[in-house]
Amino acid sequence: MDVTLKPLTDEDRQQFIADNQEAFNYGALTEFGCRDDHFEEGDQIISRRTIERSIQSGQAYRIFKDGQVAGGLVVRIDGHHGDLDLLFVSPKCHSKGIGYAAWCAVEKLYPEVLVWETVTPYFEKRNIHFYVNRCGFQIIEFYNEHHRDPNDHEGELSEMFRFEKHIAQTSAPDGPLSQSEVRKS
Repeated sequence: MDVTLKPLTDEDRQQFIADNQEAFNYGALTEFGCRDDHFEEGDQIISRRTIERSIQSGQAYRIFKDGQVAGGLVVRIDGHHGDLDLLFVSPKCHSKGIGYAAWCAVEKLYPEVLVWETVTPYFEKRNIHFYVNRCGFQIIEFYNEHHRDPNDHEGELSEMFRFEKHIAQTSAPDGPLSQSEVRKS
């Protein structure tokens, strides 16, 4: 299987947003049916505004499988710390190893990152399985009404799991890292 990442182009931006919304809606509709109490905007589990902010603050990529668009992702990199802001695979392509292959490509693309972080909604069982059992992340926190995300100023990230993945590396290109440098989050 040939899975590659290509930087998002302006021409592809609207389709990226639509594909992202389709993938996120699929998970919510599978779990909850047509109830609308988990949707951010109209009939979308993730709003256009949220996706636009993610794209603007990070590096966005389209995921291709054998030359065909299969999903997308957005990462933000700050030295040895990386945030996986979005990762989605088209529902038509689920359970084919595409997400895992894309994640492996991200790790190769950013070898300087020693700590990765991401969040996912509590109801996204596929995502939780993927991050913990396939990609090696650990659940660090559960944001909810009693334990709010300190960075969530608009109340959008309630009932989310926060994950971290620490990459084992004893030295950086410029020398050994201290524990405080590794924990920079």
